[in-house]
Amino acid sequence: MNEKQLRIYLQDHLAASTAGLELARRTRGANEGTEYGPPLAKVADEIAADKRHLQGIIEDLGFAGDRLKNIAAWGLEKVGRLKLNGQLTGYSPLSRVVELEGLLSGITGKKGLWIALLELAPSEPRLDAALLERLRDRVEEQRATLEALRAKAAREAFLG
Repeated sequence: MNEKQLRIYLQDHLAASTAGLELARRTRGANEGTEYGPPLAKVADEIAADKRHLQGIIEDLGFAGDRLKNIAAWGLEKVGRLKLNGQLTGYSPLSRVVELEGLLSGITGKKGLWIALLELAPSEPRLDAALLERLRDRVEEQRATLEALRAKAAREAFLG
């Protein structure tokens, strides 16, 4: 196993999960009190748990996160909030669509992570294949939830 490459890969995913969790929390907060709120709250909580699992995997393999990458990812998510959304102030229907698409992109990357680690698990005893299978299955549920919400948000934003 090329530990250097694996360490970098996991650090990159941990940094991405930092940005993804910030986006999920922001999206959850912006949609609190709407029909989007409960499913987004569930997904945000699961993304936080997934990040903790990834941190545990990194530690189990004897690696550490890259603090600079995590800070940079956190900052980039904050800069991403500056995009135009068709309104001078506040949250718009376009904001919801773009944020859900961002979450879907992150979920797709996370699925690739769990699959890649599952492929390594037979030759790496420090990887828990059963846990990775549960995480892979959960990411599919997250994707389905977010895709349904994105489709609804797009209809609302573009069809009125």
